[in-house]
Amino acid sequence: MSVWLKGAHALIECVGGILLYLVTTETIASWVNILTQEELIEDPNDFIASYLSRTAAEFSVASKEFYAFYLLSHGLIKLLLVVGLLRGKLWSYPASLVALGAFMAYQIYRYSYTHSPGLLVLTIFDAVVMWLIWQEWKTVRHHITP
Repeated sequence: MSVWLKGAHALIECVGGILLYLVTTETIASWVNILTQEELIEDPNDFIASYLSRTAAEFSVASKEFYAFYLLSHGLIKLLLVVGLLRGKLWSYPASLVALGAFMAYQIYRYSYTHSPGLLVLTIFDAVVMWLIWQEWKTVRHHITP
């Protein structure tokens, strides 16, 4: 079940990456303003709505392209690995760990320049996923080893 959920998440990442490539930063800012407008009218100091509105206004084309590339490449790699996992290919476990480790290293490198909280969230999420993959790989190897 968890592998199927990983696959669904990978598909969502791919779709999100493609949509992010296709949508302009102005459109994103407009959508966020529409979604936060009523909350900010009700409470101009609302932390979440203010943060989202400010972040959308400052969302650069370079950031948008990075996140679109990240989501699409991350999703495609995860789809490949999910196919390997579903077919019972043991190579997919260490390959997943290497791929996620590489993504995390790049995210930390990019964070050193951008200081984007989103990169920290992605890195923490990938670390959790890596831990889960490691645990699953240990279990699978234990059941296969005589």
